[in-house]
Amino acid sequence: MGVDFGDISAFLAVARAGGFRDAARSSGDSASRLSEAVRRLETRLGVRLFHRTTRSVELTAVGRELADRLAPAMAEVDLALDVVNGYRERIGGLLKLNVPVSAARLVLPDIVPPFLAAYPDIQLEIVAEDTFVDLVASGCDAGIRYDERLEQDMIAVPIGPRRQRYALAASPAYLDRCGRPAHLRDLLGHNCIRGRFSSGAIAPWELEKDGEVFNIDPAGQLIAGTGGATDLIIAAAIGGVGIMGLFEEWLRPHFSSGALEPVLESWWPSFSGPFLYYPGRRLVPAPLRAFIDFVKARGGPPPSDQAVRLQPATASSSMASA
Repeated sequence: MGVDFGDISAFLAVARAGGFRDAARSSGDSASRLSEAVRRLETRLGVRLFHRTTRSVELTAVGRELADRLAPAMAEVDLALDVVNGYRERIGGLLKLNVPVSAARLVLPDIVPPFLAAYPDIQLEIVAEDTFVDLVASGCDAGIRYDERLEQDMIAVPIGPRRQRYALAASPAYLDRCGRPAHLRDLLGHNCIRGRFSSGAIAPWELEKDGEVFNIDPAGQLIAGTGGATDLIIAAAIGGVGIMGLFEEWLRPHFSSGALEPVLESWWPSFSGPFLYYPGRRLVPAPLRAFIDFVKARGGPPPSDQAVRLQPATASSSMASA
């Protein structure tokens, strides 16, 4: 018949309490919501379940019989839920996250091993891609994105470094051969390795100096997809193809080894770090709640900044999406 379980629960709450206001106080719901639920159930069943007056609410004969028959069934449901509660106490189940490749490389390696060690009954699935997806439609519990890429009305928790920089780099051999840029405009005369987003766009490089932001669209021989081809971009830069741009943390080991050399470091822009985000819902799955608490316990910004409801920004940075 397609009767909603929530409507049945509302009906039984009102039947037990003997009224909508008392049921609202005991259940924590509102009297108007309970009334709407009961009305939907009556419409679906085609019978009246309560006699309503301005002073009282009483079960009809059919309403009383329905309540009497449902009570044992609901008791069985409660017993079944107690079994699930036992699993929740151990905090087990599947947690599926959708994250950009940069987060899989730079954020999660420090978090995943200790998290899985702390929660051995949780199975974690990571979907690493730079395509922006509908979490619910994709079957993911949560995702990691930067604030300007968050969907409207999502709950967001800071995760990973709170400030990051976008860096330019090239091999010393390339710079010895082609010269070291001293100014942003010098990039126009260099072979620059560009990244193409999953949307098909090649975003300009966004650089900054003295608080002023500059966009530049240099040319180059090599264009590669961001995310999956990032290692190729780095390898090409190390091989002397040209100048590339990427997260500073990703390039730092190559700076330390001398394989790559920073380019125009005084122009590198900084941007806010990523967020773990999930739909604003009343019940958060236990594995996700455990992950949220684990991320918060690792430290970071003040408590007031630990969980916020974000709106999408009007402009997005090409840096955070690389």
